[in-house]
Amino acid sequence: MLNVTESAIQAVAEYFNTMQVKPVRIFLTQGCGGQQLAMAVDDVAPADAVHEAGGFQFIMDQALLDQAGPVEIDYTNMEFRISSNLQLESGCRNCGTAGSCCSS
Repeated sequence: MLNVTESAIQAVAEYFNTMQVKPVRIFLTQGCGGQQLAMAVDDVAPADAVHEAGGFQFIMDQALLDQAGPVEIDYTNMEFRISSNLQLESGCRNCGTAGSCCSS
């Protein structure tokens, strides 16, 4: 199950205000702070679950959604927050990127 709050729909509408509307992908990414769910504009793939909310398509690989569900996308304090049942790693990894959480 994928739920998108009204505040998140409004933020997505503002984003697409001056450009062509495309599906919004929710995906798992890896960074210095560990794994996290993120969002990006993308095209629908055959393995995707498609959820429509507020006239927008939110897409996520069905296998990831099955593992993560339920997933909620919210917008608060000027940022998107994606919550799920995934047990994601956190904490700093030594990637050495200047200005990152890991650099000294």
